[in-house]
Amino acid sequence: MGNRLDQKYSVLMSLYYKEKSEYLTKSIDSMLEQTVKPDEIIIVKDGELTQELEDILSIYHRKFSSLIKLVPLETNVGLGKALDIGLNYCSNQLVARMDTDDISLPERCEKQLKMFQENSELSIVGAMIDEFYEKPSNVVSSRVVPTSHKDIVAFIKRRSPFNHPTVMFKKDAVISSGGYGNLRRKQDLDLFSRMINKGHKAANIDESLLLFRSNEDNFKRRKSWSYCKSYIDVQYTIWRRGHCSLIDLMVVTSGQLFMFVAPMWMLKYFSSKYLRQQK
Repeated sequence: MGNRLDQKYSVLMSLYYKEKSEYLTKSIDSMLEQTVKPDEIIIVKDGELTQELEDILSIYHRKFSSLIKLVPLETNVGLGKALDIGLNYCSNQLVARMDTDDISLPERCEKQLKMFQENSELSIVGAMIDEFYEKPSNVVSSRVVPTSHKDIVAFIKRRSPFNHPTVMFKKDAVISSGGYGNLRRKQDLDLFSRMINKGHKAANIDESLLLFRSNEDNFKRRKSWSYCKSYIDVQYTIWRRGHCSLIDLMVVTSGQLFMFVAPMWMLKYFSSKYLRQQK
């Protein structure tokens, strides 16, 4: 892959008190075990954490003091604001997002770095994900997203064309597009829409490079009114900017309202039939 000295990148994570310590451990370990090691791992402590989480962070920070940097926040500000704050601490142009309960496969970042190396115009590179229940070996479905920039531009009018925990992006492209902003939910879709419509180039690797932790709570969250409303609010904002049509707005609004009122079994069927590839 060429001169690895030219392939420095930062990892950006945000942690809050509800995370489980064993999930956090697996997540951090998966980034430490990348075939191309990160130059730094920025972990934003989004508000007060449990003592167990603090102990885990202390162990990693002592062991990897030159690699892991902790950014404490006095109060919980939400994922979007926490990531914007953390981004300012990233010293590299390329930044890999990572959630504190998922598992990146060892070659994830190497393959993304190669994409950036081969195409200097790219500002965002994501990948597919495999979703699992309980154990990483129990993969139940995959979320497949478009790979080419052209297809991403079309897809983003109604759905996010990226699996957020998989993306690696250029720091200056995110900042110049306004960052994640103040939204409490779906802030990634809002950011990516602004970036794409500002002309930033994007791609997804046609391969699952991250194991995404899923469970029954994911469906419950998607059926909540707060999730439904926030999704519609973001889509309305995108429409107001002229980045999607009125028909796109109506389709998304109808779809979210359907998921809110539909019984759980119907939501699961719809999701497995149309939104995921089953394993």
